[in-house]
Amino acid sequence: MRYFVTVGGHKHLVEVGSGGVLIDGRPVDAELAGPVDGASVSALIDGRSVTLLARRTDAGEWTLLVDGRSVTAAVVDERTQHVREMTGTATRAGGPRAVRAPMPGMIVRVEVEPGQDVHTGDGLVIVEAMKMENELRAEADGRVSAVHVAAGEAVEKDQILVEFEEEEPTESADG
Repeated sequence: MRYFVTVGGHKHLVEVGSGGVLIDGRPVDAELAGPVDGASVSALIDGRSVTLLARRTDAGEWTLLVDGRSVTAAVVDERTQHVREMTGTATRAGGPRAVRAPMPGMIVRVEVEPGQDVHTGDGLVIVEAMKMENELRAEADGRVSAVHVAAGEAVEKDQILVEFEEEEPTESADG
């Protein structure tokens, strides 16, 4: 099966089959090593052990906590990608989406404020959950429009923590 996975604005082709896993044509040795607790699993990726928590957010989108680092990934199968390309819905507006709490926890630190410009990978909020501090980062360049939490505040899973301004549509050269 072929999947198109977009992380941090970069699209990757992931192929999963009886011969193993290929990412952008490169073989990757990957296997799940078993549950660590009720919510996460341990995985071996190219011989490196990582703790992974995956949570589906919207259709085809996932929030991944990989060794305490939060990453949002859009995952689309080959058929859906083909339909999107045919109908012109393959691309969405750029810029980061609202950052949500990946699980219940406590806000340790807020690293941004409304009006602040952020770049891909910039730290936004640190959440303590399951005795681990998780830094939630910007998945794309954008401007913070609202911060809904403060240090010391308890948050619930999926609670919106930080929102971003909508990008203004750019005019094309022909109109």
